Amino acid sequence: MVDVTAKAPTLRIAVARGKVLMRPETAALIQDGGIPKGDVFATARIAGVMAAKKTGELIPLCHPLELTGIEVLFSCDVAAGEVAIEAKVKTVGRTGVEMEAMTAVGVAALTIYDMCKAVDREMVLTDIRLMTKEGGKSGAFVRQELSV
Repeated sequence: MVDVTAKAPTLRIAVARGKVLMRPETAALIQDGGIPKGDVFATARIAGVMAAKKTGELIPLCHPLELTGIEVLFSCDVAAGEVAIEAKVKTVGRTGVEMEAMTAVGVAALTIYDMCKAVDREMVLTDIRLMTKEGGKSGAFVRQELSV
């Protein structure tokens, strides 16, 4: 593990995004609350928050962090058959929260798959990536991409 003892605590914020691709009929069921296992977004939101909090246990050599804020948001494009996921994670600490944000997105996506696999086994989890990062010695990072 990298020694961060000498680093000053600063506000750290990271935003990650990802997608779950599916049949439009599956996206419509999610949006309309018709998935037999229950409320897909509520369950995936809780899973994402829990995953962010456990990142230090899941990723080898990743520092366990005291997180001060976690948001997991979803948008559903029924026509495209796509659920977009965004996680924003905050802390005041000596190391960043990029891994926590990406872990939240990944586990939220896996939860969507698990909730919906009975109706659509061909779903694809894709495009998990860091969008922005603030705080720390290295400063800000903003992903440059045309469409998100």
